[in-house]
Amino acid sequence: MQINPEAARPNRRAFLGSVAGVAAAAGSQTRPLERKPHQPFRGIFTIPCTTFRPDGEIDIPSFRRQIDFCVECGAHGLVFPVNASEWTALSDDERIRLDQVLVEQNAGRTPVVIGVAASAAENAARFAAHAREIGADAVIALPPRGVTDMSVIFDYYRRISEAARLPVFVQNHDAPIGTPLSPEFLIRLCRELEYVKYIKEETSSSGVKMTAVLAGGKGICKGIFGGAGGRYLVEEHRRGCSGQMPGCHVTDVEVAFWNALEQGDEARYMHIYKELAPLFFFESQTPAYKEVLYRRGVISCPLRRNGAVRLDAIASQYLDKILKDLEPLMTWRK
Repeated sequence: MQINPEAARPNRRAFLGSVAGVAAAAGSQTRPLERKPHQPFRGIFTIPCTTFRPDGEIDIPSFRRQIDFCVECGAHGLVFPVNASEWTALSDDERIRLDQVLVEQNAGRTPVVIGVAASAAENAARFAAHAREIGADAVIALPPRGVTDMSVIFDYYRRISEAARLPVFVQNHDAPIGTPLSPEFLIRLCRELEYVKYIKEETSSSGVKMTAVLAGGKGICKGIFGGAGGRYLVEEHRRGCSGQMPGCHVTDVEVAFWNALEQGDEARYMHIYKELAPLFFFESQTPAYKEVLYRRGVISCPLRRNGAVRLDAIASQYLDKILKDLEPLMTWRK
């Protein structure tokens, strides 16, 4: 597989300047790709991991291979950097650099949703402006961590919407990762903010909240995506979800799962769901995204920046068995 040359590192001062300044500075290095009419967004929008070398530095060649893997597996979209990408372990420079590599390597093959969450509206807006400038199709953001004042959260998404001028996904997640937002507040965001039109719902009782938003926000919210790797996708699809945002390690299997649901092939989607169940349970205790990508030959190193996932002999052998059983559903081969 041919790897493109590494993208140039963006100018740090441009990022820390005004939103307009960021866009202008980044534009001198990376011009936006022509946007395709991807909307409405629907399907498996898979989440690439941030790949690291053993020394903890970013592994760009592995990251590029991972993007190609996702596209070749049939992903309907890419989402990065978010929780499964270890976004909180990245510097601002690293986020901007990898966002550019993602858009470049994808080359318009599938929609790209850039994660722009930050600790304050000013920083999130800068990331959002940069996402637009490099040719992203949408942005996604959690509320600022620890903030529970709804007026502050509303202003945060207003700033993101105005800076991005692209569809905005509101990521609704339980604490401590996120701040759970009510269906009424989510509908208000979609109604009052021009570009806020999508939700990623992964709080407790996510299915019930999906139904409430879809009912109350009909004609206002363009779609709701699920999380949790697809554990609840059968029910979510029956409630009218537009897609799922899982980790990318078994994108090909998740795409087959979604396609069977869309086709109404109950025998097939229940078969795939049951085959995925052991992996779902395994991951509830051990975050194995990178380990699976490594074992499938996609990335060169499975390490996280804050330490390796600890697998003893029993867990490692069991993961091999899970992957072996999933092989008949996998379309991607090294």
